[in-house]
Amino acid sequence: MVQPRRLLPRLLAGFAITIAGAQVALAHPARPELASAAVLPIHPPLHHVIDATPTPAPPPAPARPAPGVGVARSSVGGSSGSAPSRRAPVAAMAQQALINADRAAAGLPPLAWSPCLAAVAAQNAARMAAQGFISHANGPSLDLACHVGLSAGENVGYTSAGADDGQLNQLFMNSPEHRANILGAYHFVGAAWAIAPSGYGYVAVEFG
Repeated sequence: MVQPRRLLPRLLAGFAITIAGAQVALAHPARPELASAAVLPIHPPLHHVIDATPTPAPPPAPARPAPGVGVARSSVGGSSGSAPSRRAPVAAMAQQALINADRAAAGLPPLAWSPCLAAVAAQNAARMAAQGFISHANGPSLDLACHVGLSAGENVGYTSAGADDGQLNQLFMNSPEHRANILGAYHFVGAAWAIAPSGYGYVAVEFG
């Protein structure tokens, strides 16, 4: 896979589990910035279903970014000028607000915040920050364990400049697979960011 030369956020194609369909879908991305994925059948127990093709993150961002390079940071992003130390995952309730704005524009009802889904998101964001690349592991199966619906979905991604909810939401909405999760027939959402020592921000958004 060709590695980007600029500091660009990356996403992994939307991941959804539907009990009725008995299939895990990792759709192929429409844009080169999105990591490739595979279609995997469900083999119970669900927590054994993993993404077979994780995509490594690009090299860490330089300590002092070049002028004009980078994106705006949210309040949980690292400060400019130096890479932050690893920190505990932080709930990303801004994702809920952005998602509900997208759903309202499409004539869909809002998603309520789920502390259980947020805990799953925090676990997965911390895992990705620790391993240094984005991947789907057991997020959707744990989402189902929250008992908030009969189907579950997950969007994950990262930016090279800490946490940036607006940029990730825009990229999610520009990807058909991620957009399908945002506008899906869900009722609850939970999201979290984790910041790696490199300064990269990893986000997990769980739907149920």
